[in-house]
Amino acid sequence: MSMIAGRVLQRHVALAAIALAAAWSAPCFAQSISIHTVRDGEFVTVSASVVMRVDLHVAWAVLSDYDQLARFIPDMKSSRVISREGNKLRVEQKGEMGFFFYKEPVDILLDVHEEPPTRITARGIEGNIKGLETRYELHSSDAGVRLDYAGRFIPDFSIPPLIGMPIMNRLIERRFRAMVNEIQRRDALAHAASKQK
Repeated sequence: MSMIAGRVLQRHVALAAIALAAAWSAPCFAQSISIHTVRDGEFVTVSASVVMRVDLHVAWAVLSDYDQLARFIPDMKSSRVISREGNKLRVEQKGEMGFFFYKEPVDILLDVHEEPPTRITARGIEGNIKGLETRYELHSSDAGVRLDYAGRFIPDFSIPPLIGMPIMNRLIERRFRAMVNEIQRRDALAHAASKQK
C-alpha cells in the first residue's frame, strides 16, 4: 500500500470512528436533555436545556445558521435571512406544526437580535403564530457548554385536552434534539478536521 493510500485509509478510519462514537454517545446526551412545556393562559411556554462537550463557537455557528435550519430541523420547510443590520436581522420561516394527521402550516417573520457568541432572542412580527418570543443562551463551564432555550407562543390551533401538552412537549423536544444533534455533528467534524492538519 502506498503512503498516500495509507493516509487516505487512516483518514476514513478516523472519521468512521468519530461517527461511531457520536452514535454510541447519543443516548447519553439524550438523557441529559431537559424539556418542560406548560399552558399559561393562552400561551404555551417552553424551557429546554442540555450540556454538551462541544466548542462554544461551533454551537453558536449552528444556532445562528438561519439559512440552513430547514436542513436539519424537523417540519421546517424553509428559513432565510431577508435583511441584516449589524446584529439585528429579519428571518422568514415556513413549515408546519400539528398532531397526528392534522398539520397546520406555519409562516412567520421574526425580528432577531444576536449577542455573539452567547445569546439570540427572536420575536414574531408577522405570521400565523401569535405572541411568539424565543431565546437561546450558551454558557461555557468546566462541565461543557450548556444550551438553554426559552420560548412562548399562542398556538393557532386547538390543543386536545389530556394528550395535547405531552404531544406538544414531544414535538418541541424533537426540534431541540435536532439542534443538539447538529451541534454535536459539526463539532465532531471540526475535531476531525483539526486532527488531519
